[in-house]
Amino acid sequence: MQPVIQPVQRPADRTAAAVPDRSSGSAVGVAMMVGSALSNQVGAAVGTLAFPVIGALGVVAVRQWVAGAVLVAATRPRPWRFTAAQWRPVLLLAAVFATMNLSLYSAVDRIGLGLAVTLEFLGPLAVALATSRRRVDLLCALVAAVGVVVLSRPQPATDPAGIACGLLAAACWAGYILVNREIGARVSGGAGPATAAGLSALVFVPIGVSVLVTSPPSPATVLCAVTAGVLASAVPLAVDLRALRRVPAGAYGVFMSINPMLAAVVGLVVLGEALPWDAWCGIAAIVGANVVSQLLARRGTPRGHAGRVPGERDRAVRAAPRAAGRR
Repeated sequence: MQPVIQPVQRPADRTAAAVPDRSSGSAVGVAMMVGSALSNQVGAAVGTLAFPVIGALGVVAVRQWVAGAVLVAATRPRPWRFTAAQWRPVLLLAAVFATMNLSLYSAVDRIGLGLAVTLEFLGPLAVALATSRRRVDLLCALVAAVGVVVLSRPQPATDPAGIACGLLAAACWAGYILVNREIGARVSGGAGPATAAGLSALVFVPIGVSVLVTSPPSPATVLCAVTAGVLASAVPLAVDLRALRRVPAGAYGVFMSINPMLAAVVGLVVLGEALPWDAWCGIAAIVGANVVSQLLARRGTPRGHAGRVPGERDRAVRAAPRAAGRR
């Protein structure tokens, strides 16, 4: 057996070895974001299984309780120190939290998980496109609009109320990003979103209790609702914040695009919600519009700010993962 000759490490080699491998860190970050998105959609699908007993309202109530408890416990806000100027956006965000989750789950109940999440996804896409002045973003907006028309055009099985709920959820998600940005400018840390989530959870206490008393759930139903809260609220909250430490904020906007696709796949596998080919085309159009917009935005970012999306788009993208309160 021949002896193994160990190469002598030069000073340059030692210096290179001391530098962390950013590519491996980014790979881990991407894996974390994919896992977070998958957890989010599986949680939503599991929550849907509780609809026959406690309805969308009951599931949303349980999810708001879980989200509020997780955010308040993690952040420990001190709302009694807020000024009137700080309370205004916090109260508005609490209303957005409640409306967004209720409208999304109502849409899931009526038109299915894949279509509901795709329509909701128009919210952050609209914010990203609205903050840009490039012609290509106008083209992306038109492509996304075509996707919406494909998904919502009248058909025998079309549910206008379900589509309206999905679009309302999209408007709320856009509002969430904008209001959360305002809170970030007025309230330090995560105290603002945590307080808003806690208030939203308190609002749903009498509503949820009323639903649970009127329609007593089985242990399996409660488990599905709580699991939805954990997978779609607690897990994304913990994972997304850590993922953003490993990947550029702008990259989050690109990988967030997998949510509609994952929702459609999870809806098919878990709930048996098969989509026609034209619906898949509509989803692909909306997702593709966001990916192109985000990638071109990153390409146009100055080298000194690589990995950063300038101005309002940056703040909007950074706000998006905190939709753990949203989900």
